[in-house]
Amino acid sequence: MQPASPHRRAARAAAVFTALFLVLLALVAAHWGPLGAVDRDIVVTLHHSAVRHHGLTRANRVLTDWFWDPWAMRALLAVAVGWLLWRREWRLALWVAVTAAVGTALQQAVKAALGRERPRWPDPVDSAHYAAFPSGHALTATVAFGLLLWVVTLHGAPAKWPRLMATVGAVSVLGVGFTRLYLGVHWPSDVLGGWLLGAALVYAAIASYGYARSRTSEREASPEGRVRS
Repeated sequence: MQPASPHRRAARAAAVFTALFLVLLALVAAHWGPLGAVDRDIVVTLHHSAVRHHGLTRANRVLTDWFWDPWAMRALLAVAVGWLLWRREWRLALWVAVTAAVGTALQQAVKAALGRERPRWPDPVDSAHYAAFPSGHALTATVAFGLLLWVVTLHGAPAKWPRLMATVGAVSVLGVGFTRLYLGVHWPSDVLGGWLLGAALVYAAIASYGYARSRTSEREASPEGRVRS
């Protein structure tokens, strides 16, 4: 039995992450008690810390508002798309740009449809707009670093570069999730939802790109394709 191709494995991963996101979405929409209790316990504990430790709170605000802000993540992807266009890799540049745009549209659509309220505090340390679920910061960081790692891997960079990108990505994705919780502007399930939907989008992009490339290779290898060339 031949092993599954990379794009088939990516398609399976996309299906798994999509299913997990939909389960979480259903639980959030149904206001499932155990999930709400865990959400509240975590954010209350972190909020008490944020109120007491002003320096740590300021550090979290700097990280979430500047380094891991969604627009900073989109700027990184814009640089990657520009580099791919400069290399005349039109299809890959299109895939990265479209995936990023779809991620933004999807998270805004789910936010609007679900309308989940953010945590409310008598003594807030930060504020945020729009509905809570899923976390746009968590989703955008997941999509950005997932796509960047994919692009680096596709280009056969030395092993140290994918490892470095994976490390920076993991720290950023986990870190931005923590900052949103510490600052009291999201529930833990919001952050988890952003991670799951972001991972589903990245794997869907990898799967669809691999499928498109394989179809192109098959056409070029067919007798009709050789005649046309």
